[in-house]
Amino acid sequence: MKKIVLSLSLLSLLIGTSCKKSTVTGDPNTKTQQQISDFVATGPKIAVALGGNAWVKTTASEEINTNGLANWTNSDAITSVYFRTETAGIITVALRMKVTGGNSTFKVSTGTQSITKTASNTAFDTVAVGNFNITAKGYVKFDIQGLNKTGDYFGDVSDLIISGKPVTDSLSYVKDNIDSRFYWGRRGPSVHVNYVIPDAIKNDVEWFYNEINVPVGSDPIGSYFMSNGFGEGYFGIQVNSATERRVLFSLWSPFPTDDPKTIPDDKKIKLIKKGTGVTTGEFGNEGSGGQSYLVYPWTAGKTYAFLTRAQPDAANNKTVYTSYFKPSDGNWTLIASFERPATNTRLKGMYSFLENFNSEMGNIERKANYGNQWAVDSKGNWTEITSMKFTGDDIANRGYRKDVGGGVNGNQFFLRNGGFFSDATALKQIFNRPASGNAHPVIDFSQLP
Repeated sequence: MKKIVLSLSLLSLLIGTSCKKSTVTGDPNTKTQQQISDFVATGPKIAVALGGNAWVKTTASEEINTNGLANWTNSDAITSVYFRTETAGIITVALRMKVTGGNSTFKVSTGTQSITKTASNTAFDTVAVGNFNITAKGYVKFDIQGLNKTGDYFGDVSDLIISGKPVTDSLSYVKDNIDSRFYWGRRGPSVHVNYVIPDAIKNDVEWFYNEINVPVGSDPIGSYFMSNGFGEGYFGIQVNSATERRVLFSLWSPFPTDDPKTIPDDKKIKLIKKGTGVTTGEFGNEGSGGQSYLVYPWTAGKTYAFLTRAQPDAANNKTVYTSYFKPSDGNWTLIASFERPATNTRLKGMYSFLENFNSEMGNIERKANYGNQWAVDSKGNWTEITSMKFTGDDIANRGYRKDVGGGVNGNQFFLRNGGFFSDATALKQIFNRPASGNAHPVIDFSQLP
């Protein structure tokens, strides 16, 4: 998973930014004290690092790495930089950049406003662009595009430097790369539905039932629509590529590590059984444990059901977790059944989440509806779940990304993230959906595969 460390201080402009091409020369740290003073004297400024706040649309070699825009050779490449302001007004823009040789002419634009500039500095320096009128609060996108050049590359760009009335401490953007926040920020904020389970059954939930419907057009590559999450694992559907989609069920080992090879044998997740066509193995990097997935062409616009069971064995201090998947017009399919050692529990902490796991797709919106949630206790009693708390991950909680949404859509909960929409939902709210008014789903548990 993938360092400019930025803050609101102007000293952030001194941080080194180098790019990949060996032909690039110049040390971004070589700014004189007079240059710093001249820059500071112009007024409060914020450097928005491209490494955590930009995406490049290209068919060539351009890329965004932790240092910013690199390998900029193609005039068709458009680099988009995003931030959110809480007030309208004039913003003055500059770029912190260097040119590898010759002259580079480029344009910077937002909406219908565009300014063309030429740069030739071979060391990192501040290149003034001009003023833009921001007419409303919310997310702002600035595009950078090369027009013509006399050298091999247009150059490297580390920061979009902004000042003016809208540029205040309340500006929202990914401000630092501590704990790889540039990577997580470019993936976008993850958002969660934390289900409120009635006290009468919250310690005795054997089965959890949920449904997901992804609206048409809300399923970009990299999306994970997680349905049945609980304290020890998670279960949902993914968009892995343009040609592959999966149903994924994973269970964390009780041994804390990101490397599954270090898990002792007595703490490993044990496969009990799996469904036809299901692939099983181990996973790492975000904790470690057992993983199973079924390559399955699920489609947006259709409803899919998810069912998970927990069977604790107190005598042997282990719990077996089993998950099933069903399209609205089909039958239940077993994904997998895993045994987790050093565990004695029913299903607790049930939740759903929406995330993007492809950092190149973090500027694209995704959405899902979650409905018809039911919990079944060990005696077979069904209880409908109609309340949830809306939460987010570290990037959302810090306000580095505010394109987060959640709440109630008809008789379903919904989650929304990415795409830099401005009508954000405040985190930590409680939402209640209407009860279905129908009987619980009819499931003959004894006939499940």
